[in-house]
Amino acid sequence: TPSFVYVLAFFSALGGFLFGYDTGVVSGAMLPLKKEMNLSNLWQELLVSSTVGAAAISSLSGGYLNGWLGRRICILIASFIFSVGGAILGLAPNKEVLLLGRVTVGLGIGIASMTVPVYIAEVSPPHQRGQLVTINSLFITGGQFIASLIDGAFSYLRHNSWRYMLALSVVPAVVQFTGFIFLPESPRWLLQKGQSQEARVVLSRIRGDQSIDVEYETIKTSIEEEEREAGGEDPVILRILRHGPTRRALMVGCGLQMFQQLSGINTVMYYSATILQMAGIRDDRLAIWLTAATSPNFVPTLLGVWVDRLGRRKLTLGSLLGTGLSLALLAVGFLLSAQNSPSISLHPLDPENSTCSLYENCQPCMLDPLCGFCYRDNGTAVYDSSCVPVNQTYTNLAAWGRCSNQTGAAGEAFWAYNYCPTSYSWLVLLGLLLYLAFFAPGMGTMPWTVNSEIYPLWARSTGNACSSGVNWIFNVLVSLTFLHVAEFLTYQGAFFLYAGLVVLGLFFVLGCLPETQGLQLEDIESLFSGPLCSCGASSRTNGQNVQYIRVKGSNYYLSESDASEVD
Repeated sequence: TPSFVYVLAFFSALGGFLFGYDTGVVSGAMLPLKKEMNLSNLWQELLVSSTVGAAAISSLSGGYLNGWLGRRICILIASFIFSVGGAILGLAPNKEVLLLGRVTVGLGIGIASMTVPVYIAEVSPPHQRGQLVTINSLFITGGQFIASLIDGAFSYLRHNSWRYMLALSVVPAVVQFTGFIFLPESPRWLLQKGQSQEARVVLSRIRGDQSIDVEYETIKTSIEEEEREAGGEDPVILRILRHGPTRRALMVGCGLQMFQQLSGINTVMYYSATILQMAGIRDDRLAIWLTAATSPNFVPTLLGVWVDRLGRRKLTLGSLLGTGLSLALLAVGFLLSAQNSPSISLHPLDPENSTCSLYENCQPCMLDPLCGFCYRDNGTAVYDSSCVPVNQTYTNLAAWGRCSNQTGAAGEAFWAYNYCPTSYSWLVLLGLLLYLAFFAPGMGTMPWTVNSEIYPLWARSTGNACSSGVNWIFNVLVSLTFLHVAEFLTYQGAFFLYAGLVVLGLFFVLGCLPETQGLQLEDIESLFSGPLCSCGASSRTNGQNVQYIRVKGSNYYLSESDASEVD
């Protein structure tokens, strides 16, 4: 294979890297940000979810922009937006401008997430398409990992460390923009626009000295067939809703994407440093570095590709089961911390007349965003503890009185905002590690894999667009509500809630997801010919190998013993 196609894949996948970096960097940046800008829970949620929401909106226009301007121009636009957004984040004087920068970055993410996989798929040789498209997924998880390392490296700065964390996304954005100035347009798009001669030149350049006649004619024929099928038809979404099997497939596809987000993956990705701090990790830098240790989930993602031989259904069920147990372990860690929460022994005068002085132990004090826990620690026990209000006149979340200097040297008081001292932090860290290990190979990849194969050809693009939209919507919902859910339900309540939603997802998959492994795409439609949640019945065979025969267009499933009698 000519090396030029790898150059195209690399520069394209930088869009995936930026996607991963800009969504992952906020986890570590949030710890210094909330102190220096005195961010409430709502503002923390807005800064996290605004990027996702903007990406959801711009991704809706991605299909139109791809058709109008072409893949290359869309990637140039996305990298330019990334550069502008990174500059705004690095220079932001206040939280309002910071929010503008996060929205700007989100607009770039939405366009890149729609365009990059399409561009890579269209310039790749057919036998390498899957491998090269996977590079984009690896760059996304790689971007998240690099973001966590950058967070850790800059956490040693005393002031404005978040500026460097957020602004460094400008570097890969500029590299991608510069590279794509010299890279070609997709030959498939050029053919769609009637630029056949230029398309042939570009395809010849990408393939090197290989013959392109057969591939060129195949692409041309495919485009002509698509145009004939699209002509004079009703909107595809209406055809999907009227056609029972495809409608049921869409409900299964959207359900999988919904439960992927309701299982809390982006709560873990966006708030992992905050979660570790909530669990009692006192040092911000330690929380950020522990986040880096839990972030390289591209390893279990690759594992999912290998163990997919188990089948989509089994892998999804196993992933959900492990994810639910991991969330329960997270909840138990927080529950044990709450049950062993240090009591409050001092009740100083409250200059703000707040409710802080009314609390009897650290847990309710910590859950109140206007209060913090002030204590001494002799290494074996917490003593001289009090619940004191946050000094809202400062921008570093300082407390009143003896904790106002935020020191923790021997004999001095510690100021704990948003956490309680506990010996159960290791349970939460273990829960996070197990969560990512179970989530990535199954629920991390299977919703996308299943959606790519359960729709007939005429509905595939629209079906995937609808299910992706559901994913974005629930991504925004979860990331925008996590801190408030934790405040009202407690942290253990929030994770027990997510574990309960995973149980619902487990029942959904058991009843509604058929096994699609080993079937031709043309045969999968018949799996959805019955009532919606009888789809899973085709896989319930008490562990026996299942075969099927086609009789007059219908599938009949047979056990091993029955199959041997069929001629």
